[in-house]
Amino acid sequence: MKREPAPAAMSPYGDFDTMFGAVTERLRKGPYLLGDRFSAADVLWGKALDRMVSFKLVPELPEVKDYVARVCGRPAFARIAAKDAELAAAHEAAAAAAARAS
Repeated sequence: MKREPAPAAMSPYGDFDTMFGAVTERLRKGPYLLGDRFSAADVLWGKALDRMVSFKLVPELPEVKDYVARVCGRPAFARIAAKDAELAAAHEAAAAAAARAS
């Protein structure tokens, strides 16, 4: 972001390289962040890394791409994406109706 990193005392997760290195190291060791079992950590990180990769905010390393595909390819993620699209369309329709009414 072209700014100086926060002082260590103000940055509990450390710098980006340290944090991203820890995540990718875990992904090299197993299919999920905590090993062989899918967990809540994967719900959080899977979608977050999906967005970060799509916006080119993190390197598209093979282990990251494979992880994102594995997590986001789960049936529950597909259902959530469909519901998100449905809600976004409803919101857009309501906003358009409100704009026409005013």
